[in-house]
Amino acid sequence: MARKIYWVKPAGGWWQVTHANSVLSSHYTKSTAVEAGQKVAKDNQPSQLRVMKADGTFDYEYTYGADPYPPVG
Repeated sequence: MARKIYWVKPAGGWWQVTHANSVLSSHYTKSTAVEAGQKVAKDNQPSQLRVMKADGTFDYEYTYGADPYPPVG
């Protein structure tokens, strides 16, 4: 089963939690957006939360549920 990918992204002074190009929630601070994203990702395992910096570049990620290594294939 493929992991669901959730994102925390900057959006015009706000931070958004998104999945499949849909906004799930908006937050005033990055930390509250990360907390909300972690909850959503934990509740929908297997999943991954990818967090961006304010400039739109990748910052860090969290993985929840099965993360097989080495990958199959």
